[in-house]
Amino acid sequence: MTSTPAKIPVSVLIPAKNEEANLPACLESVARADEVFVVDSQSSDRSVEICEKYGANVVQFYFNGRWPKKKNWSLENLPFRNEWVLIVDCDERITPELWDEIAAAIQNPEYDGYYLNRRVFFLGKWIRHGGRYPDWNLRLLKHQKGRYENLGTEEIRNTGDNEVHEHVVLNGKVGYLKEDMLHIDFRDIFEWLARHNRYSNWEARVYQNILTGKGDSGTIGANLLGDAVQRKRFLKKMWVRMPFKPTLRFIISYIFQLGFLDGKPGYIYARLLSQYEYQIGVKLYELQRFGGHLNVSTPSVTPAKASPSSDSSSAKDSTAYDSVSSRTS
Repeated sequence: MTSTPAKIPVSVLIPAKNEEANLPACLESVARADEVFVVDSQSSDRSVEICEKYGANVVQFYFNGRWPKKKNWSLENLPFRNEWVLIVDCDERITPELWDEIAAAIQNPEYDGYYLNRRVFFLGKWIRHGGRYPDWNLRLLKHQKGRYENLGTEEIRNTGDNEVHEHVVLNGKVGYLKEDMLHIDFRDIFEWLARHNRYSNWEARVYQNILTGKGDSGTIGANLLGDAVQRKRFLKKMWVRMPFKPTLRFIISYIFQLGFLDGKPGYIYARLLSQYEYQIGVKLYELQRFGGHLNVSTPSVTPAKASPSSDSSSAKDSTAYDSVSSRTS
C-alpha cells in the first residue's frame, strides 16, 4: 500500500481561460500543493467544472483593459495561506522530482525566489535546441516580495488579460532549481497560431518602446552581466535594430542553435518562429506609420463615370440574375 505524499506548504496560482484540454493534467501535477487557485476569465467551456472536480479554488478575474493584468492582480489580492507561491500555466506540468526539490528549496532562508527551467514539447517532441532550452522563468517566490514588470504594453488591443512574456521583479535573492517543469500543450496548431498572433501585438509594442528609448524603470532591466533573463533582455535591445529579422531568426534557430537536431518538429518550429518575427515587424510598421491601424484616412478617389454600354450590360446582368433567382426560389 502506497502512502499519499504530504502536502507541501506552497500555494499554486494558475491563470486560465477556456483551458479544458490542459487543466486535468496540470491540476493533477500540482496535487501536492497545500492549496491551488485557478484565476479564470469567464471561461465558456468546462474549465470551472474541471477545477472544482480537482478541488481547486476558482476566482473570476475581470480585466479593466489596462493594469493590472491577471497574475499581478492575483499576487496582490488572493488570500494565500502560504508564504510561497508557485505560478503555473495551464499547459505546464510540475513533475514529482521538481516537487521534491521545491519542498527542500522553500526551507532555505537564504532565497526569496527561484527560477524554474522549462522543457517545451512541440508536435510530440522536446524542443531541446533552437534556442528553446534552457528557458528560465521566475515562478516560485515569496508572494509579498515579487510582482510582474510593466513594459508599457497594456493599452495594446487583442493581447489578452494575462502576463505572458513579462518577468517577475523580486525584492530579494534568487536561486535556480535543477529539475525542469514541462510545457505540454494538448491543443492544436490553430491555437498556437492564435496565441502568437496576440503575442506579436505585444512584441511589436515592446520593440517600439525599445526603439523610442523608453526606460527600464519598473522592469527587470537589461544587463549583459546579469542573470539569464537580463542577458536575454540586453540582447533583445540589439536584436530589434537588426535587418532581415525573420530570415535571421530561422537561420539562427535552425542552424546555429542546432534546431535541425530536433527533426521535423524542430524545422516546423523554426519556420513558425520566423513567421512570428515577420508578424511582429508588420505590426511594428503599422504602429510606427499608422498608430496601430490598418488605414488612417479614407483616400479621396473619384469613381470613373460608367459608359452607357456598361450601364446597359449591368442592367441586363441584373435582370438576368433576378430572372434566375425567381425561377430557383
